[in-house]
Amino acid sequence: MRQAIAGLDFAPVLPLWLLVALGVLALLALAPALWCRARGAVWRVAAFALLLLALANPRLVEETRETRPDIALLVVDHSDSARLGARAAQIEAARAALEARAARLPELEFRTVTVPEGGNQGTRLFTAIERALADIPRARLAGVIALTDGQVHDVPARPALDAPFHVLLPGRPGETDRRVRVIEAPGFGIVGRSVELRMVVEDLGVANASGAVGLAIRRDGQAPRRQSVPIGREHRITVPIERGGPTVVEIAAEPRPGEVSEINNRRVVTINGVRDRLRVLLISGEPHAGERTWRRILKADPNVDLVHFTILRPPEKDDLTPLNELALIAFPVRELFQVKLREFDLIVFDRFANRGILPPVYLRNIADYVRGGGALLVSVGPEFAGTVSLAATPLGQVLPARAVGGAEAVIEAPFRPRISEPGLRHPVTEGLPGLPAPPQGSAAGGAPPPEPGWGRWYRHLRADQRSGTAVMETPEGGPLLILDRVGEGRVALMLSDHIWLWSRGHDGGGPHQELLRRIAHWLMKEPELEEEDLTARVEGGRLQVQRRSVEPGPPPEFTVTAPDGAVSRHRGEAAPGGRAVLDLPAEQPGVWQVTDGRRTAFAAAAAANPLEIADLRADDARLRPLAEATGGATRWLGDGAEPVLPELRRVAAGRDASGSGWIGLRRNNDHTVTGIAALPLLPPWLALPLVLGTLVLAWRREGR
Repeated sequence: MRQAIAGLDFAPVLPLWLLVALGVLALLALAPALWCRARGAVWRVAAFALLLLALANPRLVEETRETRPDIALLVVDHSDSARLGARAAQIEAARAALEARAARLPELEFRTVTVPEGGNQGTRLFTAIERALADIPRARLAGVIALTDGQVHDVPARPALDAPFHVLLPGRPGETDRRVRVIEAPGFGIVGRSVELRMVVEDLGVANASGAVGLAIRRDGQAPRRQSVPIGREHRITVPIERGGPTVVEIAAEPRPGEVSEINNRRVVTINGVRDRLRVLLISGEPHAGERTWRRILKADPNVDLVHFTILRPPEKDDLTPLNELALIAFPVRELFQVKLREFDLIVFDRFANRGILPPVYLRNIADYVRGGGALLVSVGPEFAGTVSLAATPLGQVLPARAVGGAEAVIEAPFRPRISEPGLRHPVTEGLPGLPAPPQGSAAGGAPPPEPGWGRWYRHLRADQRSGTAVMETPEGGPLLILDRVGEGRVALMLSDHIWLWSRGHDGGGPHQELLRRIAHWLMKEPELEEEDLTARVEGGRLQVQRRSVEPGPPPEFTVTAPDGAVSRHRGEAAPGGRAVLDLPAEQPGVWQVTDGRRTAFAAAAAANPLEIADLRADDARLRPLAEATGGATRWLGDGAEPVLPELRRVAAGRDASGSGWIGLRRNNDHTVTGIAALPLLPPWLALPLVLGTLVLAWRREGR
C-alpha cells in the first residue's frame, strides 16, 4: 500500500553550532535598540530573522511510503503429550480457525510453524520459535500465538520476544495425572545378590495427595508381585539378580479415576547382571613351553582372581632335593579340592597326569562339582594317552573323549587346526579372527568348512569322542576342541598342547587370546556366548531380536507380545553364524516379549521422550509468566468438540494486547520510503530581496 506524507524539514547551509552563534550575536546587536525602543528596531529583528531563516533553509518535504504488512507467528505443538486424547483434534481445529480469522485482518501476514516430537529432549517450542524468527524482521513482528498443552522444556529465563506472546491450551484447567517416578535405579547388579530401586508414586494436580496405591512389580515376565505403597513417599524395591545378562523389571501403579492418561503409570528398568570377580584355579601338571600362555590369558582379565599351582616333581621321583627348594608352599590338596572347591568358578588342568597327587576322592569331588554347575577346562598332551591319564580316574566320567591306541594316539605331525561345521555356528569359534567367511551352503553341509589362515601345530591326540560338540578339528576330521554340558556344569577338552605356538607368532600365529577367552567365558556361562540363545532389545524405537542356534535349519517364527497385550507372529531372517534376526517398530513403552517356541526373551522399551510423559496435564504454569511479561495472555480452548477461541484484534504499539474475550496483535506501521520531493520555502532568489527590503525599511524608519 502506497501513501504520501508531507512535512516541514530544514537543511541548514551552515553547521548548527554556527547558526546558534549567529543567533546569539544577532540578539546582542539588537538588545540596545530593543532596550531603548528605538525606531526601526522591529524591522531590524525582521531582517536578522529572515537572514537566519534563509541560512536554515526550510523545505516542504513530501515522502512516498510503501507500508509493509506485519507478521504474526502461529506455533502448533505436535509433541506426544499434545496428541493425547482429544487434544490433537482440538489443536488442529483451533489452528484452522485462527488461520481463517487472521486472513480477514488487513496488513497482516500469518505464518504457521509446527513443533515436532523432540526425541528425548522434551518439547522444544522456543527452539522452533527462534528458528522461525530468524527470517522475520523484528520491526514487523505483530505477535506469537502458541497452541500447546503447556508442557514445554526450553522456556527461556528472560523473555526474548518484544511482541505479545499468547498461549492457547486445549481442555480446561484442573487436570490430574498419576505417575511412577524412578528416583534411582542401578544399571548393573552382581549375580547372586540383590539390588534396590528407589521410586515414588505421585498424583499431580491433587492438593495434599495422600493415601496408598496398589503397585504391581513384574520381573522378566514372571507373575507380578503386588504391594501397597503410600502416595508421594519414597519406596524401595528389592530385586534379586539371579543370572547374567539383562533383568527387566516392570513397575505399574493402578490408575487414578479421571487422570489424563495411564502412560506414565508404568516404568520399565533394565538391570544387567554381572558376575563378581571370578575365581579360577589353574593346575599345571609339569613345566612346559605353553604353561605361561594360560597364566597370561587369565591374569590379563581384571575380573579374574587366579590361583596357580605347578607340579614341579611327581611323588615317585626322589632326587634328595629338599622340599623347601622345590616349592614355595606345600600343595594344599585338601583345602583346594574339598574345603574350598565350590568357591572356584573355573578349574583348569594343563597337562596334568594322575601320579597319586590327587587321591580318587578329590577327583570324584571335582566331577561332582562339574555336575552341580561348575566349569572344567582340560588341556592335554602325551600324558592323556598313558596309564596316568585323567580319563582313567573318576574325573573321566565327565570328560567327553578318551585317547585311543595307547602311545599311538599321540600324532606328531604338522597340521593347521580348523573349525568344524558345528563350530561355524558355535559362539566360541564362530567368526574368530583369521577365519574366512563360510561359502554358500556350508551351514547346511553342502561344502567343507573354510581353511583358516592360522599357524601350524605339531602334536595332537587321536580320541574317541563320546559326548559334546567338536567345534575344532584336525584336517582328517578328528576332534581337537570338544565342548560339553554335564549336568548343570560345562566341560572343555583340548586335545593338543600346542596352542602356545600361536602366542609366539609361529608360522603366522593365530587367535589364541580370543579363543581361550571365549572358552573360559563359555564355561562360566557368560550370556553372550550361549550357543542356544534368544535375545531382544529396543533401540531407536525398533525391536531387535536375535536367535542363535547350532542346529541347522530355516529361521524360526517369532511370537511377539507388545506391552498392551497385542500378539503378532513374524518369520525371522537368516544371518551368518547360525543366527536368525527380526527387526520391528516398537513405539509402545513397556515390556516386549518374544518367543521362538522354546525360549523367551524380554526387552524394555522406555518412553521415547521421558521429559514429555513426566507430566501429562495441560498446564499454563510454565508459560504464563512469559505471556504476562510480553503483554500477552493465556486462554483455554475448553473441552468441547469446537474450541472456544478468543477474538483476534490489531492494537497500536504501547496499548494492551489482551482483554476479556480477545487477544491482540501489535500494529507496527513499518514502511519503506520509495520517493522524496523537497520544495525550498525560502530560496536565495527570494531571501535576498526580503532581507534587503527589511533593512531598507529599518533604515528609513530610523532616519525620520
